[in-house]
Amino acid sequence: MNLARFEPLFVRIPRGLMSRLRLFAYKCLGLKAGTQNRLESIRCRRLAQIQLGQNNSLTDGCRLWPEDTPFDGIRISIGSNNYFNRNVMLDACGRIEIGDSNMFGPDIYITDSNHTAGPGVKPGNEPMQVGRVRIGNSCWIGAKAVILKDVELGDHCVVGAGAVVTKSFPTGSVIVGVPARCIGDASSVASSVLENNLFKRADSC
Repeated sequence: MNLARFEPLFVRIPRGLMSRLRLFAYKCLGLKAGTQNRLESIRCRRLAQIQLGQNNSLTDGCRLWPEDTPFDGIRISIGSNNYFNRNVMLDACGRIEIGDSNMFGPDIYITDSNHTAGPGVKPGNEPMQVGRVRIGNSCWIGAKAVILKDVELGDHCVVGAGAVVTKSFPTGSVIVGVPARCIGDASSVASSVLENNLFKRADSC
C-alpha cells in the first residue's frame, strides 16, 4: 500500500487550513492583506501596522515585528509574490518596505533601527536610532543574511549567504561579505556561472 498518497491529507491540507484560519484572525485584528497569502506558524504583533499584498508565502518561524507602540501608519509593507523561508524576522521601528517577487532564505534578520551605543551608554536605556529599509523587486537574499538600518537595495539584487549589509546598493548588485560589498552585476555573474558550467560539461564529455 502506497502511504505517500495520503501525505496531502495529513500534512498539506491541515497546514493550509491553519494558514487560512490564521489569516482570517489576523485580518480581524487589523492586518491589511490581499488574497492568496499563506501564513504558516509565524508570529506578529501590532497587526494594524502590517500590510501584505497578495500571493505571499511566509513559512514557519517568520516574525513580522513592528515596534510595540501605538502608531497610525504602516511600519512593515510587503508587496506581492514574495517567498520567506524559515525564521525570517522583520524588526521595524520606522519602516521596512519590500517590493514584489523577492525570495528570502532561512534565518534572515532585517531591521530599520540601531541601539544607541558608546562609552557610558546603556543601550537598553537609550532611544533607538530609527531609519528605514527598502528592498526592491526580484531580489534574492541568501540564508542568514543581515540587513541593517537605512539600507536600500535596488531591483534584482543578490545578497550572499551570511552577508551583513550596512549600506545601499543599486539595481542588479551581487553583494557578499562582512561588511557586505558589491562583487559585480547580477547579469554578468549569472553569465559567468553559466559559461563555467558549460565548460565543465564540455570537459566531462
